[in-house]
Amino acid sequence: MTGKERREQLLDIGRRLFAERGFEGTSIEEIAAKAGVSKPVVYEHFGGKEGLYAVVVDREVDRLLTMATALLDGGHSRAKFEAGAVTLLRYIDDNADGFRILVRDSNPASGTFGTLLSDIAGQVEYILADFLRLRGRDPKLAPMYAQMLVGMVAFTGQWWLDARKPKLEDVASNLIDLAWNGLSQLDAQAGG
Repeated sequence: MTGKERREQLLDIGRRLFAERGFEGTSIEEIAAKAGVSKPVVYEHFGGKEGLYAVVVDREVDRLLTMATALLDGGHSRAKFEAGAVTLLRYIDDNADGFRILVRDSNPASGTFGTLLSDIAGQVEYILADFLRLRGRDPKLAPMYAQMLVGMVAFTGQWWLDARKPKLEDVASNLIDLAWNGLSQLDAQAGG
């Protein structure tokens, strides 16, 4: 196995174990044993468990941010948002280990997952500012609405990852129905 292939193997094994057991519940010994190598090989590639974990988390963050950025490009219709929710839930389904790593060792308001959600919410703000302006609301409220929407999608995704019911398309449809109808019914006189 080449050095690059060995590194990818260790990343795959680490990703799976971190998702199953979390950072604290995973050991270098177990990673090395599953890869059929000695502990020094893992240290040579990553410097330790922290280094391996950091690379796994960075890859998952990049994967999710790339997907979220692509979803936000173009028009902003209800159908597009529903397709975006389906895509996000498919990401969670296809990358369950990676998503679990992002949410397991972070609390909602801080850490990697919190930072990631804030980054995505920042990208949603400009869409919501225009939407709020058209509804007679203060566009300065867009950051708050962005946090609400992104949080709703993220925590629903977390729940769905364990429940797996209803179908992801139905979850996405209901999620967007709630968000879309809530936003479309905003009262210009409400506080803010």
